[in-house]
Amino acid sequence: MPKAPLLELENLSTHYVSAQGTRVVRAVDDVSLRIHAGETLGIVGESGSGKSTLALTILRVLPPAARIVSGRMMFEGEDLLRKSDEEMQKVRGRRIAMILQDPMASLNPLFTIGNQVAEPIRVHEGASRTTAWNRARELLKSVRIPSPETRVRQYPHEMSGGMRQRIVGAIGISCEPRLLIADEPTTSLDLTIQAQYLKLLRDLQQAHGLALIFITHNLGIVAKMCDQLAVMYAGRVVESGPVSRIFNSPAHPYTEALLNSIPRMSDDRQRLTAIEGQPPDLSKMPPGCSFAPRCPRAFDQCLQMAPPETVTEEGRTARCWLAAPALGATAAAGLHREAV
Repeated sequence: MPKAPLLELENLSTHYVSAQGTRVVRAVDDVSLRIHAGETLGIVGESGSGKSTLALTILRVLPPAARIVSGRMMFEGEDLLRKSDEEMQKVRGRRIAMILQDPMASLNPLFTIGNQVAEPIRVHEGASRTTAWNRARELLKSVRIPSPETRVRQYPHEMSGGMRQRIVGAIGISCEPRLLIADEPTTSLDLTIQAQYLKLLRDLQQAHGLALIFITHNLGIVAKMCDQLAVMYAGRVVESGPVSRIFNSPAHPYTEALLNSIPRMSDDRQRLTAIEGQPPDLSKMPPGCSFAPRCPRAFDQCLQMAPPETVTEEGRTARCWLAAPALGATAAAGLHREAV
């Protein structure tokens, strides 16, 4: 009997609403995903596709203008949307933790590194100051910060960018969460430090048995780090499934376009492949498929109706009329047209 997912999102939608209520931005729109214990789920997509909003929705730390309007978030058998704010405070940091893209957005410049790494341990586990500081030193050592005995008494501005990112990682795993969300954690790192940091995350995942949601623009990182992949476009997951299957045989034209845009050392072309056009305005979504205006394989049905989520094979889904059984064969028979 298959194990139940650690986290399962069902038809989750989060909207940003203007103060007057006249403008609604569907940042996360009808998203369904699942991740099992010890698994790594990659989430990719262009800027503005809803990746970070999805992460903040899971933790329920959205800005005031955002509203979770529908869906369920089942975590370890409990619906996080039914929990009170006080109950969610016990979940954040203790059972679900997050590493933000900019470490300086997580670190307070007025407090020492030791205080900031030790704080979750004291809050969630009720440890004494001495015990928490000893744990903080051990955590800094585990993320390969040199001279942790000295570093715990220093401040964030005294650290390099790579060290700050690793310190944020230490804070994230300080209470041994079941799920760690990493939102673009390697963006500010050079390639050498990036490789070291990715290996560190892998080592921490294996040591603590945690599930990892990895949000990134870098498909190369996805290939190295992730077991499962979700491709987001205009607030929706347009394709999901095992990384190897999606890379070898993408079911959605957007996924195919992203893969084609990866530079290859063996390619002698002078120009990189780009996706024509721009993502849609999430407050004025087109009536059909949101990717249709940019899709070279779109046909009339794509402009008229949004495609449903289709299970293409076990463990894989796609939101594309080409993948829908009723229209896939018809489209292949000659209803293709040039990109709009």
